Amino acid sequence: MKTGMVLEGGAMRGLFTAGVLDAMMAEGIVVDGVMGVSAGACIGANWITRQPGRALRYMKAYCRDQRFCSVRSLVQTGDLFGAQFCYHEIPNQLDPVNAAAYAENPTKFYVVCTDIETGETVYHTCKSMSDRELEWVRASASMPLASRIVKLSGRKLLDGGITDSIPLRKMEQLGYIRNIVVLTQPDGYRKTPNRSIAAVRMAYRKYPALMEAMENRHRMYNEQVKQVKAAETSGRAFVIRPANPLPIGRICHDPALIQQAYDLGRQAAQQRMQALHTFLDT
Repeated sequence: MKTGMVLEGGAMRGLFTAGVLDAMMAEGIVVDGVMGVSAGACIGANWITRQPGRALRYMKAYCRDQRFCSVRSLVQTGDLFGAQFCYHEIPNQLDPVNAAAYAENPTKFYVVCTDIETGETVYHTCKSMSDRELEWVRASASMPLASRIVKLSGRKLLDGGITDSIPLRKMEQLGYIRNIVVLTQPDGYRKTPNRSIAAVRMAYRKYPALMEAMENRHRMYNEQVKQVKAAETSGRAFVIRPANPLPIGRICHDPALIQQAYDLGRQAAQQRMQALHTFLDT
């Protein structure tokens, strides 16, 4: 029986996920595959490279750096989160990913993107931490209106959360029968219609399939939350989520709040660790 892990996005709310994963790494927990969406893809890479603490470290170090995340970066480059700085300078130079550990780890790592021309979900298997594969991670986390379109393998891509925010069903289709699901919103959260839909229509009028997906995203997300709840109830999924709304938004420049969100994730995992071991051993 293959065990998988599904990581929801949420931009800087991903610090909660980082805390959860670090707590599980400290316990020696392993899975057969990880599928990350948006921030979940960025954080999930550290699970494969076995680098606990890395996400917290670089986010605290660079959260106030305009190259990392700023309106200036958005105006100058088209990306709120600087593409070159976040996805190349940090992982290659400033806080390097352990590419050798990634290559040695048998755990498969999937990232989720959205093809804006077709409105289809694209699931990509990252075979390494090369610059090209890091571009797939960037595509997964490229939020509409806040990022440039990423062109890879003949596709035009944006954030995977547009079309598959919590890809539990896809993991089960791939044969991962037992799954750990890490969410960044509390139980009972429901997404509401996009308040920026008028701006989306204007910016992406050439991509009607994307606009349709954006208009329906809240319905898709809320249905997936129900699916996750059903899988949790039936014992197919073990869900770790914050008990309350996180004290951090999609963007944060405060190292103290970043630490707090990370600590909440670590505590949530530690509080349920015995139950998680039971789930994995059953």
